[in-house]
Amino acid sequence: MERIIIAIIIVLALVLVLMSIKIVNTGYQLVIERFGQFYRVLDPGWHFLIPFVDFVRKKISTKQQILDIEPQSVITKDNVKISIDNVIFYKVMNAKDAVYNIENYKAGIIYSTITNMRNIVGNMTLDEVLSGRDKINSELLKVVDEITDAYGIKILSVEIKNIIPPAEIQQAMEKQMKAERDKRAAILQAEGEKQAAIARAEGEKQAKILQAEAEKEANIRRAEGLKESQLLEAEGKARAIEEIARAQAEAVAMVNRAIIESGTNETVIALKQVEALQEMAKNPANKLILPTEAVSSLGSIAAIKEVLKDR
Repeated sequence: MERIIIAIIIVLALVLVLMSIKIVNTGYQLVIERFGQFYRVLDPGWHFLIPFVDFVRKKISTKQQILDIEPQSVITKDNVKISIDNVIFYKVMNAKDAVYNIENYKAGIIYSTITNMRNIVGNMTLDEVLSGRDKINSELLKVVDEITDAYGIKILSVEIKNIIPPAEIQQAMEKQMKAERDKRAAILQAEGEKQAAIARAEGEKQAKILQAEAEKEANIRRAEGLKESQLLEAEGKARAIEEIARAQAEAVAMVNRAIIESGTNETVIALKQVEALQEMAKNPANKLILPTEAVSSLGSIAAIKEVLKDR
């Protein structure tokens, strides 16, 4: 009997020891009460509690958590009823405050977000809401984080998932978007036609410039050709004059040589003069101007030449 009692005591002791050991996993904290009052918060690891004295009030997750808020009806400043749903990212920073400062901190986050979202969106028009998601998110984050700070919650981010306007508004928006697309297409087409017209005009301008330059070059070349032709003609005339002068000089030289060789015989001199005149007369470019005395003596000179030939 004693052995049974000892065994029972040993078993009860083991049970009490096992009950006093409390293991807290990573990412969680335990809020402990002793005799119904807050005692302490257990961090991850091994801990010993007094059985029937210490009580685990709540197990709190310290990991980042997500709250998906159902779509809520909101009326904008221009009296348009829209539906908005949010996603809240948060983390418990103080387990004691999360347990004792609010009954349900998740519900507190949800209702704080919904209420303040309606206040913020109610001061905005539909267009401002549709184009101002970042503004709404930042304002909600600031307001809700201040509220939840009292019960140990840190709001990390507030994101709007969807903004759903009424069906007739959606249809009007679709028509407006289509009109905007058509407008942009027309603007792009007009801009393209404008650029094409400018390119054509520029091409025609360049063609006219090139044509004018070509005509200018042709005129210059014709002028230069005419100039070269005139220069060549003038040079030809100059050479002809030089040749005539050279022939005349040679004729005079021949007469002088004949005079020197034959002495002062007047008959010979006359004959040489006749020959020189004949040579000069052969060239049609030469003009002979003779005094009347020379013309009257030509007959006697010619007669003398005939006599000499007969001899």
